[in-house]
Amino acid sequence: MKSGEVNLSVNLGGLELRNPVTTCSGTYGFGEEYAPYADPAQLGAIAVKGLTREVRQGNPMPRLAETPSGMLNSIGLQNPGIDEFEARYLPELRKLDTKVLANIAGNSVEDYAYVSSRLEEAGGIAGIEVNISCPNVKHGGIQFGTDPKMAAQVTRAVRENTMLPVIVKLSPNVTDITEIARAVVDAGADAVSLINTILGMAIDIRSRRPVLANILGGLSGPAVKPVALRMVWQVSQAVKVPVLGMGGILTATDAIEFMLAGATAVAVGTGNFVNPRAPLEIVAGIEEYCRANGIREVKELIGAAWL
Repeated sequence: MKSGEVNLSVNLGGLELRNPVTTCSGTYGFGEEYAPYADPAQLGAIAVKGLTREVRQGNPMPRLAETPSGMLNSIGLQNPGIDEFEARYLPELRKLDTKVLANIAGNSVEDYAYVSSRLEEAGGIAGIEVNISCPNVKHGGIQFGTDPKMAAQVTRAVRENTMLPVIVKLSPNVTDITEIARAVVDAGADAVSLINTILGMAIDIRSRRPVLANILGGLSGPAVKPVALRMVWQVSQAVKVPVLGMGGILTATDAIEFMLAGATAVAVGTGNFVNPRAPLEIVAGIEEYCRANGIREVKELIGAAWL
């Protein structure tokens, strides 16, 4: 490494990333949607839209609502299913010069096992992010994500069906997130990601009805950042695996805060809707911060607020 250069690489549970910036599943499509605006090769990784065993049409509309400093979504894991993903999207994803994370969900332990085994066989995926926390479906996600035993059961099923790095995405809609984190790590998770969205709702005073057809939705964006930052700190203290931090990250300053709190890498979600180039700008901002502060290895930031 030349004088003045910053080494931005990090290891996220066995995933060697060129830099610590990724994207949140559900906000980056299958990568092709953002290709005209940002080169994914400049990111550490991208996470594709959540995948299930079968095709899912998602929840009825309306399923998006803007809120102060954030948004509510009740998409309901709309996706083409694993068959269509392998046939249509995976060939293009294999061409990308970056790590690709597949996010998976299901209504049963068997669903998770099946999808993870299919991804293992298909190739072209660098790691699996296991969604046990999505609050937008009536069956599956929220139950797995709020019960340590069920969370461990899903994690173990995925672990037994793939050699790929397994990252379990934790729900903030629990009393003690560290309890869930310990359970999934004990069951074989290589890393954890957090936070997923926080349950919320909005009401239209003109119609006097909930804005979302599903009534409840997941709150994301800057409004959740303080909660996310606190939970990343708690979990990074509780487990010995890397943490992928997310929740309201729009700028390099936000990302650096998460790393100082204990995150090894960060993911940009709602920020992609505001600025499709936000992840790239965050990479540049982190590098600039490190250079300005005499930091040669970005890994020096991880948990530095508590050293």
